Amino acid sequence: MAKCLTRLWAVLLVSTCISFPGLAQKKQSYAEPVYPEDDRLQRMKAAMPFIDSLYRDYAKEKQFPSLAYGLVADGQLIASGCLGQANTNQRIRADLSTLYRIASMSKSITALAILQLRDAGRLRLDDPVDLYIPLMKNNSLLTTDAPPITIRHLMSHAAGFPEDNPWGDRQLEDTHEDLVALIRKGTWFSNVPGVAYEYSNLGFALLGQIVEKISGQPLEQYTREKIFKPLGMDHTEWEYTKVPQGKLALGYRRIGQEWIEEPLLHHGVYGAMGGLITSIGDFQKYLSLHLSAWPPRDGLENPVLKRSSLREMHLPVNFSGFHPAFRYPGQRPCAVVTAYGYGLSWMRDCEGRVYVGHSGGLPGYGSQWRFLPEYGIGLVAFANLTYADLGTINLRVLDSLIRRTGIRPRGVPASPVLLARQKQLIQVLPDWKAENLSALSSGAGNIFAENFFEDVFLETRQTIHQRAFKAIGPILRNGPLIAENQLRGSYLVEGEKGKLSVFFTLSPEDPPLIQELEITIVK
Repeated sequence: MAKCLTRLWAVLLVSTCISFPGLAQKKQSYAEPVYPEDDRLQRMKAAMPFIDSLYRDYAKEKQFPSLAYGLVADGQLIASGCLGQANTNQRIRADLSTLYRIASMSKSITALAILQLRDAGRLRLDDPVDLYIPLMKNNSLLTTDAPPITIRHLMSHAAGFPEDNPWGDRQLEDTHEDLVALIRKGTWFSNVPGVAYEYSNLGFALLGQIVEKISGQPLEQYTREKIFKPLGMDHTEWEYTKVPQGKLALGYRRIGQEWIEEPLLHHGVYGAMGGLITSIGDFQKYLSLHLSAWPPRDGLENPVLKRSSLREMHLPVNFSGFHPAFRYPGQRPCAVVTAYGYGLSWMRDCEGRVYVGHSGGLPGYGSQWRFLPEYGIGLVAFANLTYADLGTINLRVLDSLIRRTGIRPRGVPASPVLLARQKQLIQVLPDWKAENLSALSSGAGNIFAENFFEDVFLETRQTIHQRAFKAIGPILRNGPLIAENQLRGSYLVEGEKGKLSVFFTLSPEDPPLIQELEITIVK
């Protein structure tokens, strides 16, 4: 348990808890990080005092009763913190085991359950929803040419239902009978299925019903047995009355200078869209599961969900927006494009960084998790204030962490064929001498694809490359190959006066041959 230091904050006694668990032993992996693991983790650990200050200042500015957060990297909770009070009347301080209702962060749990059933052969994502919920046939779509609503549409907010925040938040404890009555009466649509993104809590309530229909279990029981228990999320619940006394963060609304307690809703049919209750200590295990899906590799699978299906959740399915004027917190301009996968939001920024995650908001609560698959890092944060905005601070923290530490995406290991081609290129560069080239450009030993010398003649390559190598002076060393993927990579040539970048990509044939080569001076 992390130590908590008590501080006076306004009229409240506020606790701050920060932990740095011991670094685990390095595990064998398909992809090694750019930096040695200890250095990579130590860089992030060293930045945590600054990160803690960002959260502390943000919590004070937004007047959160409490805030809990955790940083996960390479499958470990490497740092965490908690501020304030989970229960202001009883002055119960928040800690890493405090349980918060995480609202729409719950949607990825429901989506994961659907993919479990899909992988087990019990449904297909393109099955029409009315195959499992026959009453949906009563709904009249907008046009006669509208396709049927599918499970995939529901998972990616493409079913054509209208955006239903904040209406959906108040339906949380509706019963199965309430949902049946709604469907039987008929629902309205804002789009035909499959043509637009529109956020739908109703859609995820229907997905929860599909999980129950196919599994024969209540969603609460199914997720406990198939997701939470295997991951060791032993304290995660759907129903707040099952949370032990003193462990639940009560939800509050700010009115003037007072925090007013929000009534808690019981777990009901809409729980699948936003009812989960969990802690930083538990949820970091779920975040680690998602991070473990990257990069693709050989090896044992997690029994909860195979890596390819996890990655499927993380990929963009339904385009949601382009934001050319987007600015990071701190006002750094950087255009972003956004989309929705399966129960998860997706964003790529102007620097090529990909973020995956989801925010949550309910009366009394706000939450957010966000991770960068290629970097192997992620954050999760919970607060007990109505619709607390944690997406802004989490994005600022991740951006600051990367910029302050200099960590990079985890490198893909170079394949044997890439390494072999690098060695062969070194033999002919920069002069392309006949005696070196002859064995590497003909017969079984050929390393160049048929387009290579047709695209740029040998004489031209000789002239350009000799000039480039002359500019950097005598060669001191050829650097290690940095792979972009299994058939593309680059390496640095260091000379006495400068450096060159040598980039090459291989063809899809067997064996793969060099189809493109670019040599540029590194400024």
